[in-house]
Amino acid sequence: MIILLFAALAVFIFLGLPIGLSLAGSSLIYILVSGHIPGLVVIHRMVGGVDSFPLLAVPFFILAGNLMNSTGITERIFGFATAVVGWMRGGLGHVNVGASVLFAGMSGAAVADAGGLGAIEIKAMRDAGYDTDFSIGITASSSTIGPLIPPSLPMVIYGVLASASIGQLFAAGMVPGLLMAAALMVMVAWYARKRGYTPANKFALRLLAHSFSRAFLSLITPLLIVGGILLGIFTPTEAAIAAVAWALFLGTVVYRNLSWKSFVAVSRESMETTVVILFVVASASIFSWILTENRVPEQFAHMISMTTDNKIAVLLLINLILFVVGCFMETVAAITILVPVLLPLAVGVGVDPVQFGVIMVLNLMIGLLTPPVGMVLYVLAKVSNVTFEQSARATMPFLVPLLIVLMLVTFVPQFSMWLPTALYR
Repeated sequence: MIILLFAALAVFIFLGLPIGLSLAGSSLIYILVSGHIPGLVVIHRMVGGVDSFPLLAVPFFILAGNLMNSTGITERIFGFATAVVGWMRGGLGHVNVGASVLFAGMSGAAVADAGGLGAIEIKAMRDAGYDTDFSIGITASSSTIGPLIPPSLPMVIYGVLASASIGQLFAAGMVPGLLMAAALMVMVAWYARKRGYTPANKFALRLLAHSFSRAFLSLITPLLIVGGILLGIFTPTEAAIAAVAWALFLGTVVYRNLSWKSFVAVSRESMETTVVILFVVASASIFSWILTENRVPEQFAHMISMTTDNKIAVLLLINLILFVVGCFMETVAAITILVPVLLPLAVGVGVDPVQFGVIMVLNLMIGLLTPPVGMVLYVLAKVSNVTFEQSARATMPFLVPLLIVLMLVTFVPQFSMWLPTALYR
């Protein structure tokens, strides 16, 4: 019956059905064929999968990110990043990474980064004479920083499923996110020397002061979100609501560039994205419940432990599974399905659930850059007016620094556990 479940899922995906419908449809087929589970269980389990207070953060963080993209906040962040690091060799490449770090503290979603900042970054780099493959590659890879630096939508979903502290998960992602940025900036420096890229501008205190004054209120957003959570002023869910309120305040009162028509369009886009994500969560919850009821996670863990109990080998195998799944499955669905399967295995070899959350999210973010399902590649192909294949080829070299960081986070727990231990334990 489990073989039937996975076979049905594979067929639906091959036929091109959305992942949410594929998960729900294969689960329904299993229930109907097995005959010992009432069909209404599908509905109850799907509703139960999204009936969670922390998941309220999802629509609000999506809305906050879309509001920031539509009110010029991303453009101001890009200008400030240009003043800070644009004077370095390969300046706009470093600006690309720096802007993604700043935007990461606001949206928590890689696709929002790629769709919002990506269009600005690629246009600026093309106008400055940078090669298209380099512009797309660094834009795609830097967008994956978003879900590591708090706030993070994947971390929220992982925390709900793993019963882990979302505050600790947010703290755990900070250092790995900055490590990703540093690794990508080293890659930019190498490309700049090899291809002769010049700085975007000379360092000037006047330019820095001007760009900082323009972006100051925008830059408060990550401090508002992360600082409020760390100081205990509000929960991650309430932080998402605060981010929306602040973005609305900036767009309507300060910058005054958010019209009613724009707000309606942003709200509609946010609702559509939210429905897609939560439907995937709901569908994956019934799928993972079937796996749990059939003790598939226990059997999988037992099979691995019978093969090897070496921690390094187990972690390498887990990363390989996550990497392969990330190539074919959307992040939210992969987290919802694989947490019940892989978390017990990781905990069994001594990995903290918070550290494992960082490993899983980072690995699946790399999956956003790999065909055939890499969503960031599709977004950048659209905004840069190139084919999906060109976008994929341009991004491949930038997987190297990201995979190196993944190995460091996997085998050196201090990178992810130092900050949550200092703040919460």
